[in-house]
Amino acid sequence: MASLAGSLMGHSEATDLAELFRLLGDPTRVLILYALLEGGELCVCDIAAAVGTTDTKVSQAMRLLRTAHVVRHRRAGRNVFYRLDDAHVRMVLDLTREHRGHGGAEGHA
Repeated sequence: MASLAGSLMGHSEATDLAELFRLLGDPTRVLILYALLEGGELCVCDIAAAVGTTDTKVSQAMRLLRTAHVVRHRRAGRNVFYRLDDAHVRMVLDLTREHRGHGGAEGHA
């Protein structure tokens, strides 16, 4: 068991990963991320329209996602455009959705 304990991640890294999963625990943020996955680069108003929520709620979500390095932004005049940060975020979203699809009737042990 000592070798197993030595190969596990540290508490700080586990905390960072838990925070990422906490961000994905909100349905609106998940919808926002999938809108960006499908739409590429979008402004707040386009994200809000696609997700069916307010610009304010999207802006608050984007602040959290930007801080966690899940999305990046660029300014064009008064508009701010967002996109997924990198291919790793795309992979996490794709794998999560694929995993959810494995939920068959028999379940998992």
